[in-house]
Amino acid sequence: MLAIHCDTPTVEVYRTTVPSRLAADVLLQQLHWFFPGWCISFDLEDCDRVLRVETAGDPVPGDFIAGLLGQNGYQCAPLPD
Repeated sequence: MLAIHCDTPTVEVYRTTVPSRLAADVLLQQLHWFFPGWCISFDLEDCDRVLRVETAGDPVPGDFIAGLLGQNGYQCAPLPD
């Protein structure tokens, strides 16, 4: 799994329809290309197939992330705090 350490993170968590580790790894590569300094990971064992995005205080562009997942055939929606 790809991940990068963040010092003072802003965290957003999304419910997704990503079905497999292979699909998640492809999406992680794409997301890291756009956001190289961010901590991004999937927890596919969670019932919500969680996508977790941490930044060093930058706002997370949820619409962009949803669009990128949508272009790959998946959906995502923010989970409430």
